[in-house]
Amino acid sequence: MEGDFFEGLVIRSLSSGDLDAIVEIDRKVLGKVRQDFWKNKIELPNPRYPFSGLVAVLNGKVIGFILGEVSGWEFGIPETVGWISTIGVDPDYQHKGVARKLSEEFIKNLKSIGVSVVYTLVNWSDWDLLKFFHAMGFTRGGEMINLELKIG
Repeated sequence: MEGDFFEGLVIRSLSSGDLDAIVEIDRKVLGKVRQDFWKNKIELPNPRYPFSGLVAVLNGKVIGFILGEVSGWEFGIPETVGWISTIGVDPDYQHKGVARKLSEEFIKNLKSIGVSVVYTLVNWSDWDLLKFFHAMGFTRGGEMINLELKIG
């Protein structure tokens, strides 16, 4: 059954026409509509790195997405470092390997442009996401730490 599912699954570059589908997936997952948030994210692609966003499409319907970027020496991090910013999968298609397929393609694309390390940030209490990234081969980073200052 899983093989049949993946035969119909297409991973392609994200386009501005995917906005409504991404907003809907986000609404299903988080319970709120964030049209402006996603519009700004999608309309600001980095032309140097065309693989900054991918979508998973099944039978013409966007069922998942991944967004990320490549560092441009922010915080002293070289351009050979990629970031996964967010992954979203329609709840009707979660736990079927969609996020894995999106991640694998995203990482393959980053590698093709010279990226050698990929980072992401995960909430320490989000065990499902931690397990997912661990299964993808991610480990706890050793050189950088997250610092926080609460101001409100």
